[in-house]
Amino acid sequence: MKQSHFDALVVGAGFGGIYQLHKFVKLGLNTKLIEMAADVGGTWYHNRYPGAMSDSYSMVYRYSWDKDDLVTYPWKNRYVHQPEVLKYLQHVVERHDLRRYMQFNTELTRANYDEVHNRWVVQTSTGDVYTVRYLVTALGILSRINYPDIPGLKSFKGEMYHTGKWPKAHEFRDKRVGVIGNGSTGVQVITALGPEVKSLTSFQRRPQYSVPSGNRALTKEERDDINARYDEIWEFVRNSTMGVGLPEGSRPTMSVSAEEREQVFEDAWQGGNGFRFMFSTFNDIITSEEANEEACKFLRRKIKDTVKDPEKARKLTPTEIFARRPICDSGYFEQFNRSNVDLALLSENPIQTITEKGVLMQDGTHYDLDVLIFATGFDAVDGNWTRTTIKGRGGKSLKEHWDKSGSPTSLLGSFVPDFPNMFMLFGPSSPFGNGPPVLEAQVDFIIDVVQQAEKTSKKQTDSSTTNGVADGALTSRGPVVEALPSSVDAWVQKCESVANGTLFPRLDNWILGKNVPGKTPSVLVWLGGIGQFRKYLQEIAEGGYQTFEPFS
Repeated sequence: MKQSHFDALVVGAGFGGIYQLHKFVKLGLNTKLIEMAADVGGTWYHNRYPGAMSDSYSMVYRYSWDKDDLVTYPWKNRYVHQPEVLKYLQHVVERHDLRRYMQFNTELTRANYDEVHNRWVVQTSTGDVYTVRYLVTALGILSRINYPDIPGLKSFKGEMYHTGKWPKAHEFRDKRVGVIGNGSTGVQVITALGPEVKSLTSFQRRPQYSVPSGNRALTKEERDDINARYDEIWEFVRNSTMGVGLPEGSRPTMSVSAEEREQVFEDAWQGGNGFRFMFSTFNDIITSEEANEEACKFLRRKIKDTVKDPEKARKLTPTEIFARRPICDSGYFEQFNRSNVDLALLSENPIQTITEKGVLMQDGTHYDLDVLIFATGFDAVDGNWTRTTIKGRGGKSLKEHWDKSGSPTSLLGSFVPDFPNMFMLFGPSSPFGNGPPVLEAQVDFIIDVVQQAEKTSKKQTDSSTTNGVADGALTSRGPVVEALPSSVDAWVQKCESVANGTLFPRLDNWILGKNVPGKTPSVLVWLGGIGQFRKYLQEIAEGGYQTFEPFS
């Protein structure tokens, strides 16, 4: 066992962890990063499934803080696929010489807060032990994979994969493939595999609304225009709702004629992107039932027009409202026009059990399969934190803390009372939107808080020394950064108030923790937008950080 001390330890090498490491190093703190995978990438390292793609535009699915790299780094299309994102993150690490601070194949197994010395003691899967002043857990909002509770799950003798833990290579040609799940990931997998497999059966609990992605190569003129406007683009992104680089609707759905409404929807369909359709068409799609139904009617017609088989079209047409994470695709509905692609609607004919050779349905139908793919998502937002033993004041674990409060809560998605100097990236109550700008806002604020706390601590130490009390205790302990319980309550109430003003709570989805059986439903994200989130951060800073215990 090797024990080492650092000023800061970052856990996780995705978008958030890499930026947090960069900022700590720039601040002059002795910092280390550990990552359970063999390289950087976070969710983009593990999610190698066919068709994996960001649905924020390439121009903003990256860091904003390196202007030269924004302009010079190459990307071809409107969207980036998984190999491109992974290559980009590897490039950033090399460009800023961050790899020398990183240790891979190392998982955080336990972290305990030492109240006497104001230190975190972190144990890892390699046997290394770290004592650190600041612990940043960038564990990932969508990375703890979720398998459904289906009888016979372990009896299948063929190939079985989860999209969140995909092999580096696969070969499915001439194989019979079943895909369980049809959220964003399932839609991408089905679209990618449909043309190459012998047969594909999609097992769906409920059909999904999806719009075309509109993915295509950008011209040199378009890229030159983006490069020339990057300052303007990022200013817009930081002050927008979703941060995906798209304009957002400013007028109500019913304020225009039926003909104009149809044209607005058609333009959004042709332009592509699920966020465009939900947020750029009109300003009340997710708040007004009447407006939402107008969008639903348009999307249902598109499914009927696209899918030629009336029975397949019926099964693929949602009857629920349009109030889950918006999805876009590269020809999803078109796949069901292939003779080798079919679907089973589980609301009409549930899975009875998984067998050695495939899937047995309640009506006795058996689907013979060579490959079974689970596109069943994640124990989202808090899942990675509750599976890891992190103990704060009094030896109480983070899971116990959240169980007592009734739901996973935090201040701004980053700070939890009784867990001093432990910060989360994309923790519960973080903004819902494009990942990179959300994470940049959280990291920048964490750095601001740390700097302010360090200054306060130094002043107190200098004052003690001047008055002849130089016992060194304050200096050795360092500052304490801890959110006030009242500030967490206020932030959670804000999150709940905004969410309850939308249609999202009407449906089961991971945003509300309703995708995992047995999990207590709660508002897990801030739906008020990235721009409003950043304004709140600014208000806290200008108000003297009164949402925290007094820095000491």
